Amino acid sequence: MRRRLYYMLPDVPSARALLDELLLARIEERYMHFWAKEGTPLPDMPEANFFQKTDLVHGVESGILTGGALGVIGGALLVQFPPEGLQLPMVAILFTGIAGVLFGAWASGMVAAAIPNSRLEAFRQGIESGKVLLMVDVPFQRVREIEDMVEKRHPEFKFGGVEPHIPAFP
Repeated sequence: MRRRLYYMLPDVPSARALLDELLLARIEERYMHFWAKEGTPLPDMPEANFFQKTDLVHGVESGILTGGALGVIGGALLVQFPPEGLQLPMVAILFTGIAGVLFGAWASGMVAAAIPNSRLEAFRQGIESGKVLLMVDVPFQRVREIEDMVEKRHPEFKFGGVEPHIPAFP
């Protein structure tokens, strides 16, 4: 189980220094994600990807729930009140539920892909002013250790909080 820590770093050299320190602390590079202003080069640093910058994952999750619920309700209504001359089996509820899940995931995913990640809204102003956001996923038992290490070595780095739940997908 991992927790995501957020740090707002003043510039790219500071971000690079923290990357090196986290690597020395045995945090793998694949668990670190840097996000800087568009056009800012991040040499040899893992950048945040599309899934971390947009609300795609949240949108697909919401679409699955909403589409599935509406599909099941629609299927139940079709079975209960079928069109004239048609008798639908109970399995129609399952098929409409699956169709609702697929359509809901697709439709809300398309919309959410164009929306910036709402969890990162608090950091957007800092990023636009030239700062660098670090998102680092650390094992639950090492959260306190990593927080203390960064605070002791770099008191000027702004700690942005801990996200209690890391989606498995991004």
